[in-house]
Order: sequence, then C-alpha cells, then structure tokens
Amino acid sequence: MTLLKNHNLFFTVTIIALALFAGCKNDPYSYKIKGSKIVYNTPARPSNQQSMLGFACDPIENVRVGFVGLGMRGPDALRRFAHIDGATIAALCDLIPERVEKAQGILERRNIPRAAEYSGEDGWMELCRREDIDLVYLSVPWQYHTKMAVYAMEHGKHVAIEVPAATSIAECWELVNTSERTRKHCMMLENCCYDYYELTCLNMAQQGLFGEIVHAEGGYCHNLEPYWDRYQGDWRMDYNKEHRGDVTSTLIRTRKGKTILIEHSTMTPRPYSRMYQLVGTKGIADKYPHKGIAVGLKLDTNIGIEELDAEKFCTEEEYLLLMEQYQHPITSTGGLAEKAKQVGGHGGMDFIMDYRLIYCLNNGLPLDQDVYDAAEWSSLVELTEVSIKHGSMPVVMPDFTRGEWDKIQGLQFAE
Repeated sequence: MTLLKNHNLFFTVTIIALALFAGCKNDPYSYKIKGSKIVYNTPARPSNQQSMLGFACDPIENVRVGFVGLGMRGPDALRRFAHIDGATIAALCDLIPERVEKAQGILERRNIPRAAEYSGEDGWMELCRREDIDLVYLSVPWQYHTKMAVYAMEHGKHVAIEVPAATSIAECWELVNTSERTRKHCMMLENCCYDYYELTCLNMAQQGLFGEIVHAEGGYCHNLEPYWDRYQGDWRMDYNKEHRGDVTSTLIRTRKGKTILIEHSTMTPRPYSRMYQLVGTKGIADKYPHKGIAVGLKLDTNIGIEELDAEKFCTEEEYLLLMEQYQHPITSTGGLAEKAKQVGGHGGMDFIMDYRLIYCLNNGLPLDQDVYDAAEWSSLVELTEVSIKHGSMPVVMPDFTRGEWDKIQGLQFAE
C-alpha cells in the first residue's frame, strides 16, 4: 500500500471487504457498537510514556544491525545492507542453523567479516540481548512481528519490521506503548513508499501539481500461487484460510473528508498491481494498469512544456520531462537512484528504504515512517474483519496518536 503519510488521517474506516484478524472483546483495546458504527477504545497514555511524533534519537555513527529471519526476505535485506555505509552487520539469526551459515556466505562474498550466529527457538532473544546491537531487523512470519519487536525495544534496540507490523489492534497498541515507553524507533518496512514513481508523484503532490489531493488508491494484487511453498510450514496460506483473505476492498474516509480505496488479492490469477492512484483537483497520477500523469495547467516552459490537458494522459515525452523535473530530492541526491538500481530489491526501492533508515539513524533524524504509521496501516488487518463480521458496518479507527494526529502537517523528509 502506498499512500501519502499524513497524521491528519484519523480514519473513519468503511470496509467493503478485507479479511484478517478479529479483536478480543475482553481486552481494553476492543470496540463497542454505537448506533450504526463500530467504535474502538482509545486508552489514555500512561504517565511513563511520551509521544513519538517527530522523535529523533541521538546520532548513531555506525548502526550495528542484527538480522532475525533468513528465509525468504531476510537474505535480500542482508545483500542490500552489504552496500550501505554507516551500518555494520553484527549478528544473524534464524530458526534453522543452515540458513545462518548460508547467509554468512553473502558477507564473505562482499569481504565483510562473519557476523555472530544465533539459531533455534530462543536464538532471537539472545540476539536482542546483545549489548553491541543498535537495530533489530525482523523478516519473520507475521504472527511473530509484535512479540519480537516488543522484546527488542525492551532490550534497548530500535526495530524495523516487515509488513504488517502487527495483526491485531491489541498488537498495534503494544507496539505504540512500547515505543513510547522505551523511546525506541519502531518502523514498518513499507518498501513501496520508496519506489521512484511513488516518490516523484509525492513530490509533485507536495509542489501542488495535482492541486488538492481528494482521493488515493493503493493495494497489493499479486497471485502468490508460484510462491506458497516458500513459506515455511505454509504459514501464509494458513493465515489466509483462517482469516478469509481472498479478494478484499477497503474504503477509508479521513477526518478531513478525503477518501482512500485499498485492495488486497493474492489468491486469483491476474497481472500484478499495486493499484496506485492519486486524484487531485488539478489532475491525477496512475500507475496500474497503465502508468500516466494527467494534469491541466500551464507549466514552466524551461522544461519544454507549455500547457497540459487533464482530460488525457501526457505523451511519453511530456511524462519523462515531468518525471525529471519533479524527481524527489531523496533520489536526485548523491546518485542514490542509480545505486539503488544497481543493488536492486524490487527495482531499487528496497535499497532506498534501507538507506534512508540508516541515514536517519546516523544523523539523529526522525524516521520517514514512525510507530504510528506502523499501527495505523497495520490496524486495517483487524478493522476489516470486524466490519465484515458486522455486515460491512463502518468502523472508527482508534487514534494511536491519542489526540495528537494533527501536530504534524503532512510529510516532511528529514534532511
């Protein structure tokens, strides 16, 4: 899912269909039906916690990283980190010892010293307890994300977690509360936010090219049939079976009246789609099934375009000129875009994501995505299934910022 980060999105969520985890009615983070809506509790912040909005830790000149999970995505992350200055691969962990040894080969091929090794059921806890690790990078099955992240933060480590960061509202609150209490970063590794097209369109939107953004679309529509057997113990297929995750759609209305459409489908044959679309008062950006920009306004003649028509997509030449003119500062600085393409990771966006994480930690800057982003985006897991169980009733999302959702106006990348 690729959206503009904006803590103004204190959502009222109307779900047409998405499937996933149902909440427990006995916990303090459950919900009540009020009139025609499902309303979740927003508990008060405990006295020993502080907001993490805009939080920046002290600069870490060399970020020592421990990797947990070396099955599908972990080894690719390791390969990317081997190209990032300012980070040291300190420790490796997987349930299966042979995977750890295989991962050491990635380091050896880059002439990087072997990392400390951990394996077995409790190896990840031993890794988290090390004194010489700053960041724990989790690439494990979803059901372990929150448990491991909380343990790592409680042992003084910043955490980066693959998507989703949590699978229930209670877990979302556990991440938020632990991050606030320990003053440790908790970032969800949403790589699609760092794709070249998405970053460029974000810059276009922030520069006003599309006018006021009124609607956005995103999703993950990808037939996983060729990949099911790669998930150890068939955990991902089992999760889909237990939580009805076939073809789902989620419609979100924000506090300011914007709308967002989210789709998820992994079970049916179809061309890959992340269903990216931004709709503004002056034009739109599309990515799937056809990439294009349509805007109706006069532009800077220095780039070779005098006027565009929002009733039709730009020509290829106009499109390329716009993409060059509005390239995001992140990808236009220091040759990062070219290096990302060379290193790889879904076309380079994975590398940019990892690079930005380390860059912000090196320089003591707020991360691009914070624990509230992780909670808000992951909360759709439970909210959608609860809506389905109540006949697609609208759900009011809990306010994970506890009333501070409008303190940060839009997204500003730290520089």
